[in-house]
Amino acid sequence: MSERESMPYDVVIVGAGPAGLSAAIRLKQLAAEKEAEISVCVLEKGSEVGAHILSGAVIDPRSLDELLPTWRDDGCPLAEVPVRENLHWILTRGRKFDMPHFLTPPFMHNKGTYTGSLGNLCRWLAEKAGELGVEIFPGFAAAEILYDEQGRVKGVATGDMGVARDGEHKPDYQPGLELHAKYTFFSEGCRGHLTKQLIRQFDLDADSDPQVYGLGIKELWDIDPALHEPGRVIHTQGWPLSETDGSSGGGWIYHQANGQLSIGFVTWLNYTNPHLSPFQEMQRWKTHPQVAALLKGGKRVSYGARAISDGGLQSIPKLTFPGGALIGDCAGFLNVPRIKGTHTAMKSGMMAAEAAVEAIVSQRELDELTAYPAAFEQSWVKKELSIVRNVVPLVKKFGEFMGSGLAGITMWLEYLGIKVPFTMHHHPDNETLWRKDLVPKIDYPKPDGVLTFDRLSSVFLSNTNHEEDQPVHLTLKDPSIPVDYDLPMFDEPAQRYCPAGVYEIVGEEEGNPRFVINAQNCVHCKTCDIKDPTQNITWVVPEGGGGPNYPNM
Repeated sequence: MSERESMPYDVVIVGAGPAGLSAAIRLKQLAAEKEAEISVCVLEKGSEVGAHILSGAVIDPRSLDELLPTWRDDGCPLAEVPVRENLHWILTRGRKFDMPHFLTPPFMHNKGTYTGSLGNLCRWLAEKAGELGVEIFPGFAAAEILYDEQGRVKGVATGDMGVARDGEHKPDYQPGLELHAKYTFFSEGCRGHLTKQLIRQFDLDADSDPQVYGLGIKELWDIDPALHEPGRVIHTQGWPLSETDGSSGGGWIYHQANGQLSIGFVTWLNYTNPHLSPFQEMQRWKTHPQVAALLKGGKRVSYGARAISDGGLQSIPKLTFPGGALIGDCAGFLNVPRIKGTHTAMKSGMMAAEAAVEAIVSQRELDELTAYPAAFEQSWVKKELSIVRNVVPLVKKFGEFMGSGLAGITMWLEYLGIKVPFTMHHHPDNETLWRKDLVPKIDYPKPDGVLTFDRLSSVFLSNTNHEEDQPVHLTLKDPSIPVDYDLPMFDEPAQRYCPAGVYEIVGEEEGNPRFVINAQNCVHCKTCDIKDPTQNITWVVPEGGGGPNYPNM
């Protein structure tokens, strides 16, 4: 007999990001319209709503307009800064070139969008959800999927609290709580721990491409007021990744509220050189004269990192299974060329909610919400992602500049209603690394502590904290692989692809190399779970409340 208590709900939602909160709000809105009682619970592993949310962010308000039409006049922080200027820079080592607007379709120009903190938007959405009667539990990590006798998903269980590293129960031990539901929505964000299990369990990716990813690294700066232009949005491509064969990505610079600059750099995780460090590439990017000029006299106030689902339309798995659905970034609704996924994630949650309400008022439960994928097929989300479906594969196949040119042509054709008669495919990011002896080593400059920084001082600004005496949430299928295989083959790339300095090889100079996992530094970006060449590292949820605590990110 289980020692865990259980609580019943109509719908349980895992993750208080934009998709999960939009689903919760829509569920309650429709319940009120139909005069039905529908109980909704949202679990959030962060210490508060928004603690683990990180994005650039420039947001298309289309879904927000549908969900809460009065948001601009209702205290929503996103309304503070509409985008007023949109620029795209192509960088060489010391120069920049402006890309003319006419080369890209209008949907790339950020007209009618807003820039601000996605974390703060989620905090506001949580308030709106709470006003409608949604129960939100921050600090509780969904750690286990619950199934009924027929193998249908009947809810989730939160992780046990107070378990020591050796597995023993500490004096403050508390067993997890079971949350049972007629339908369970998974909105864990990119590379969700439970989502991975569901995809395997129900073979949800049987008819889709592998998901591919980028790693976004972000800093928030207080800058010189004379340099601040609220609503100015800049994207960059080219240098410094152009110096390393087999790598691509780009940067962003967003002038946001309160004199702050959101800057960040995305490295696509299909890069081939195992010596490459996405963190160091971001630091190097800041030394470009055009970027450095904007930061002169400024102060870095926050740091964070997260993986991004880049696969687009062809990587979206089957969205439903008996008893639940995938919504938001865990399903991969990001529009990569627009660098936007909030509006599509929100809409996915709204469509799933509409399907669930119809099912619940019809006295159904634990079946497949087939109305949700049917709605997606007819939605503007599907149309939007279809137009850009070949952009990422073209750039990966033909390189940054020729690929971008071909991608621009396909986007224009699709935008004009001329369907391109092919869909290119993706290959897993963990299979792309070359042997360390086949590629040049990259000489990264030392940080100066003013413009560029090291990883540990950066993690400090993310306010990351984990209870140290708990089971390590970064698990190895085979503990020997990092030293016996990854080190001689790739110089153990985990030392460099992790943006938080979690992984180290120590004792190599003494002839006794050991693989060390500093799990307390983890910012939950999931890069190790994605890029590890043998898929030996698995990210699982730590105790609820652990990880970063992002302010204004």
